[in-house]
Amino acid sequence: MPTALITGVTGQDGSYLAELLLAKGYRVVGTVRRSSTTPYERIAHLVDRVELVSADLLDQTSLTDVVGEYQPDEIYNLAAQSFVQTSWTQPVLTGEFTALGVTRMLEAVKKAAPKARFYQASSSEMFGKVVETPQRETTPFYPRSPYGVAKVYGHWITVNYRESFGLYAVSGILFNHESPRRGLEFVTRKVTDAAARIKLGLAKELRLGNLDAHRDWGFAGDYVDAMWRMLQQDEPGDYVVGTGESYSVRDLCETAFEHVGLDYRQFVKRDERFVRPAEVDLLVADPTKAKTQLGWTPAVDFKSLVRMMVDADLERHRASV
Repeated sequence: MPTALITGVTGQDGSYLAELLLAKGYRVVGTVRRSSTTPYERIAHLVDRVELVSADLLDQTSLTDVVGEYQPDEIYNLAAQSFVQTSWTQPVLTGEFTALGVTRMLEAVKKAAPKARFYQASSSEMFGKVVETPQRETTPFYPRSPYGVAKVYGHWITVNYRESFGLYAVSGILFNHESPRRGLEFVTRKVTDAAARIKLGLAKELRLGNLDAHRDWGFAGDYVDAMWRMLQQDEPGDYVVGTGESYSVRDLCETAFEHVGLDYRQFVKRDERFVRPAEVDLLVADPTKAKTQLGWTPAVDFKSLVRMMVDADLERHRASV
């Protein structure tokens, strides 16, 4: 039985990845930050099958100890300060978690389990002000937020440890991936939750920033399969993961509200408070390498994803009314 260690196991991606690995017969160990509360909502159905251990990306000793004790075959570093908007108000903390946290994890691997295979969660936000479209593995980075800058650091330090110390370390450059487990602060979930609440008479409007920003949105459950495939290759490498299709925030609103029989234009209002200081206007993936070398293809398309999320939010709100 192979052992996998997941940082960020309580997050959206961590919960889907834990499900996938358990189904494949893995022993799954997940790190959690010590807290007086237990925010395990996304993995509530898995807590009796996942071993939860305390560790913190800000604390080198805790990471090295966990890696040394459990000797995982695979390590998936999904933990980070992952909300772009927050990175503007907490840029230093974002750097500590999302950039230096990767170095601490790699140091733990190098010292305590150098034969383990390591996955780093890179991000399409690294491309930022894109210099070519679509974006592929060779596209230069031009990050436009503290989050994007921190992710670039995490990406290159992973490459550096791979080339310098011979670690099996890869980065998945994942484009936006969503699900009913997405946090309410993210625009996709913000839209689907608002559509559900407005339909049920629980809200009257939705305020958003840039409706013309375009993103490549896919289903998180598909993307964690790509993560796993990256660690099954003979040689480590980095991969862009996305659908290859781009939709605007306006398209997102239209699809979500249409699913509940509403016209988004009657309810969605632009609010300058939600416009980023430096905007990323267009992200779209070229996932050719992932498709050809990993044999990976996304199963859920954009409209199906949005409808899935709206339906889940409808069900949740109906249950609480």
